[in-house]
Amino acid sequence: MRASRLTIVTKRFIVKSMISQTAEYALRAMVFLADQTQPKTNEAIAQVTQVPTGYLAKVMQSLSRARLVNAQRGLHGGFSLASPANTITVLTVINAVDPIRRFHECPLGLHGINLCPLHRSLDDAAQAVERTFGDTTVADLINVPLHRKPLCSFPSPDP
Repeated sequence: MRASRLTIVTKRFIVKSMISQTAEYALRAMVFLADQTQPKTNEAIAQVTQVPTGYLAKVMQSLSRARLVNAQRGLHGGFSLASPANTITVLTVINAVDPIRRFHECPLGLHGINLCPLHRSLDDAAQAVERTFGDTTVADLINVPLHRKPLCSFPSPDP
């Protein structure tokens, strides 16, 4: 029983540590905006995606600097995607806020660019994750049946 619980905890840790919390928040915001027809305020995005408003403001600023979202001021202002969702990869979103770390040399300074088996394996895994995220678009994440949409509490798109 203890070993299976440890395995579950370990799997959760591995999945949660693949990308940072900031990258996850950015992906939540991008997926939500991809399903909208009108710009949405930071507050509206934060409420639906369950991201703290202040933190989301910083994330949205990074996405805006990377030209992934447009920021529109004024009465009907808010954020919208800068490009069609089918042209924005998950990797592009992640790289805009907190890139996946790769091992280009031994992090301990012991082997230089010749990675030991452990760090080679970790870098190979990071490379596979990058490849998968690079092949997946934001549109891929929303083009699923309604009951399978990310953050199932997302409202239907605006009429």
